[in-house]
Amino acid sequence: MKVVAFNGSPRRGGNTIRLLRMVCETLEDEGIETEIVQVGGRSVHGCTACMKCAEMLDQRCVITGDPVNEWMEKMFAADGIIIGSPTYFADLTPETKALIDRAGFVALANGGLLNRKAGAAVVAVRRAGAIHVYDSINHLFGISGMVTVGSSYWNMGVGLNPGDVDSDQEGRKTMVDLGKNMAWVLKKITA
Repeated sequence: MKVVAFNGSPRRGGNTIRLLRMVCETLEDEGIETEIVQVGGRSVHGCTACMKCAEMLDQRCVITGDPVNEWMEKMFAADGIIIGSPTYFADLTPETKALIDRAGFVALANGGLLNRKAGAAVVAVRRAGAIHVYDSINHLFGISGMVTVGSSYWNMGVGLNPGDVDSDQEGRKTMVDLGKNMAWVLKKITA
């Protein structure tokens, strides 16, 4: 089993990657392979709703010149997907949104390539707005026929400066519980 996690933060050493690592370490302790992919800070193009993916049916987006098709290959091959984003004006980063929109369109156009995979959102927040980010990510999972994995609280950690989430005890516990829950779900749906 494999889970691929996408870091939508342009801060490579920031709070979002720290939260994703907490979840991934727990998954690895449960015997599940993980990979973290850097999305934030990359130059990516948003979906243009051209619908070429529905014409081509090749599991790819017609937009080239950025890594989104490579990221989608990882999503389609994985058993579980985690998408992490910091909170930007009560929403996700534009790179994360581009990944969600393009992967969602391609997956649906090609017969439901994300169907019955496990998905989880992870959100870093300074103070407020995280629930909207959480919802935006989870919408991809719902429309794609995925199993959305929750935790013991909303899948978020609180912190402003890089490393602040390390002091958020409830956030850390939430990430560990998320990893355990995702491992349990994956073992059930892949059995």
